[in-house]
Amino acid sequence: MAQDTNEKINVLDKGFVRLVDFMGGDDRAVQAARVSFGAVSKGEEQDKRLIKYLMQHAHHTPFEHCYFQFHICCPIYVARQWMRHRWGSYNEVSARYTEVKDEFYIPSSFRGQDTKNKQGSVADSSLDNEKLRKIYEESVEASYAAYHKLIEAGVAREMARGVLPVCQYTQFYWSVNARSLFNFLCLRTDKHAQAEIRVYADEIAKIVAQKMPWSWEAFEELHRQLPLGSE
Repeated sequence: MAQDTNEKINVLDKGFVRLVDFMGGDDRAVQAARVSFGAVSKGEEQDKRLIKYLMQHAHHTPFEHCYFQFHICCPIYVARQWMRHRWGSYNEVSARYTEVKDEFYIPSSFRGQDTKNKQGSVADSSLDNEKLRKIYEESVEASYAAYHKLIEAGVAREMARGVLPVCQYTQFYWSVNARSLFNFLCLRTDKHAQAEIRVYADEIAKIVAQKMPWSWEAFEELHRQLPLGSE
């Protein structure tokens, strides 16, 4: 893969997205498609039309020849949603091998439960954010203190981590082809996706738009509301 030195893009309060590597691009998808009938590039205009045709008619395999590798730092509960997208490779930091750092996601504001969508949330101005944040932070601090007491008492890291909350930040590398990445973006930039994963997807979308502009344009136009697959 061609090395990429993109800087970290800050997400949430302590998270980030970083593009580590990228291989292929719009040209590679065109090459992969045209090899089916022994042809090569026919110029920018016709190649762009081909990309759009591939998207429109669900000929997605040419996009599997383009790869992205990301370094992600996000809360554990975001990572668990992320890893439901199984068409990719993951390697995550292990709390069995290393002690957990004091890095936890603290929301700037809280949302209320959506009464129509059991898994959703809605803005709720009646919530006392200052009071709720105090409860939240005290719980996080208590769990992290308990974790260290267990470690100091000789408990194995793999067991002591059990007291930590899912707002703990984790890090992982994610290697994914463009076809699978478009599927991820279709689902996770959708308004129904949880806000905390949607902000990551929005930043990744900007990277994809930069690296594969023809494909992104076709995706935006034709598949914004049509998932390319399922989780």
